[in-house]
Amino acid sequence: MAVVKVSLGPRSYSVHVDPGGLDRLGSLLARRYDTRRCALVTSPRVFRHHGRRAQASLSRAGWAVETFITPDGERVKTPTQVAALHRRLAGARLDRTHPIVVLAGGTLGDMAGFAAATYLRGVPLVHVPTTLMAQVDSAVGGKTGVNLPQGKNLVGAFWQPGLVLCDPNVLATLPEKEFRSGLAEVIKYGCIASPALLARLRTTLTRGTWPGAQELGRWIVECVRIKARVVSLDEREGGLRRVLNFGHTYGHALEKTRGYGKLLHGEAVALGMVVALDVSRRCAGLDAVTEGSIVELIKHCFPDLSFPRVTWTAAAKAMGADKKTTAGRNVWIVLQRPGRPGVFTPVDADVRRSIERARHVWA
Repeated sequence: MAVVKVSLGPRSYSVHVDPGGLDRLGSLLARRYDTRRCALVTSPRVFRHHGRRAQASLSRAGWAVETFITPDGERVKTPTQVAALHRRLAGARLDRTHPIVVLAGGTLGDMAGFAAATYLRGVPLVHVPTTLMAQVDSAVGGKTGVNLPQGKNLVGAFWQPGLVLCDPNVLATLPEKEFRSGLAEVIKYGCIASPALLARLRTTLTRGTWPGAQELGRWIVECVRIKARVVSLDEREGGLRRVLNFGHTYGHALEKTRGYGKLLHGEAVALGMVVALDVSRRCAGLDAVTEGSIVELIKHCFPDLSFPRVTWTAAAKAMGADKKTTAGRNVWIVLQRPGRPGVFTPVDADVRRSIERARHVWA
């Protein structure tokens, strides 16, 4: 087991990367909280695979568990669903001492996290992420939120969990499409912070094999360490934390213009990184050989993914509504080289050319 600390003063917490750790969930929570009542929030599919084990672990440690099975997915990640969860929490008479334990992937993690941040003005939150995407990224860092018709994650709050438990073994039940989606975030971390991780990804993935459990655990730990370091220095995205958005500017625009749920988040980020890499070559000095090698790695991970045709007008409107927009201009995270990200606000003409070239390169 590896334990990574997110250092935020009184809001500090630990991320446990522990194969088989789901069976130790109850005892881990008992060491963190004095109460013995909690809410378990999960989706129908995740409950079928892992819900009984989570309930059993909590019960063995003396927890009284209120289980809430709720819809998951970007299309239902809305204020309406959060309000429904609020009503269920209130109906169960959960109070401010009772943690909400989220056994789910990233979308339900974001939604239930926002419910925890706003129910009774904030209750304890525990993440037990069940997708690669959530284990390496969304469960760590305290971002919660829901979508609006105008854009992704436009309503939310920073609400740090008190504990995160990543059990890599639960990923064995993850559909291949969702596993590939999570790889986009792993590649992102290699790009912005770890050339060594990027090299290991290339070595493993381009030979046509998935990582073994041990190697996968190492990838998760390294990504969590990178994110923990960034979040510890910039909790609320005032500066450094923006580098975690590499690939997300155009990625979020694709999610919105295609309709939430049509593209998985990681698929959109993968295509967004291809665009961002071209912007990086045009505007930040990234060499073409490095750009090409990273694009090939991304393409290898998403062999069946098509690059959607979105009009420039629609893309520009979606990017303009993004929460990362500053003074009417889109903020892009670019790479000077792997491990050396920067912030840039390119002109629209360059972005448009990069989108067209990315679509051509992807074909």
